[in-house]
Amino acid sequence: MPSSTPPLVSLVIVTWNSGKHLPRCLDCLSHQTFQDFETVIVDNGSTDNSLVDLEERYPRIGLRIERMTRNLGFAAGNNAGARLALGKWLVLLNADAFPEPNWLAELIAASEVHPEIKSFSSRQLQVNNPGILDGTGDAFHISGLAWRMGLGYPSKHYGLDSSEIFSACAAAAMYLRQAFSDVGGFDEDFFSYFEDVDLGFRLQLRGYRCLYVPQAVVHHIGSATFGERSDFAFYHSHRNLVWTFVKNMPLKMFWLHLPEHIIANIIYVLYYSLRGRGRVLWKAKWDAILGLPMALRKRRTIQGNRRISNRDLVKHMQRGLLQPYLLGYNLRKALKNNKVNRS
Repeated sequence: MPSSTPPLVSLVIVTWNSGKHLPRCLDCLSHQTFQDFETVIVDNGSTDNSLVDLEERYPRIGLRIERMTRNLGFAAGNNAGARLALGKWLVLLNADAFPEPNWLAELIAASEVHPEIKSFSSRQLQVNNPGILDGTGDAFHISGLAWRMGLGYPSKHYGLDSSEIFSACAAAAMYLRQAFSDVGGFDEDFFSYFEDVDLGFRLQLRGYRCLYVPQAVVHHIGSATFGERSDFAFYHSHRNLVWTFVKNMPLKMFWLHLPEHIIANIIYVLYYSLRGRGRVLWKAKWDAILGLPMALRKRRTIQGNRRISNRDLVKHMQRGLLQPYLLGYNLRKALKNNKVNRS
């Protein structure tokens, strides 16, 4: 007879035609050393029969499936899963992320050691090359640009230490469900991309801090290191980064760093126009401008609920003037040094 006590953890996986990867992901969940969790799959209108007989094939993981009639996006899909969740902790996992057996146990252990922390980010390794990091969490720059920390760096030398970070990468993250609800979950107007940075910003503004847990390891397919991204991902990332800055940056910081934000957007539009991708960037920025009234309406609520000072907020931001533009250079330098040290 099923227990009437809710699980400690509700694990949410948003899927859309994920049949190629979902069984491996669920196999990994079946072998977790920590077992006090339920699994909620939110399917965004898949047509690949990836959900057939899943409940029967994976009885150990408390599987529930919520079927949507169409693709609502990553943000809305996870919000739907959060509404169905029963656990104290909300854990988000991509269908193409494959956790090691102690992944959940390490996240829960970190929450017990650090009760003041309300969100946690995992250590992600690239599936086809576990010697390379796929990320350790999200960094946010005062200009409004953001990136996945550690992406492409040698895993033997980087991302080994726990530290407070700006926000968790939602491909494999844990949030106190009450904190997630307090800030309104993901912004569904984002659809996909940059939505976890925006959520992390709102959590920071409410005083909900984030910790990177290097012992909590997942192997993630994800995106290639600084490679060509699809027009879909490119568009949504560059549109949504504008809305994230406008909605969340406190007033004094907004006006102080607005010139850097504008310059950063211009630089990227010009750079990618020269590389033949300007059409997507121009559309992203134009649609971001059209959405500014919506973003400003949301801003009033977000800033009205803020609990943290500018001084404390900026501690978790990146501030180097050229830092966002040197990511590729610094990565190549790190890889070169790693190659020299191995020879």
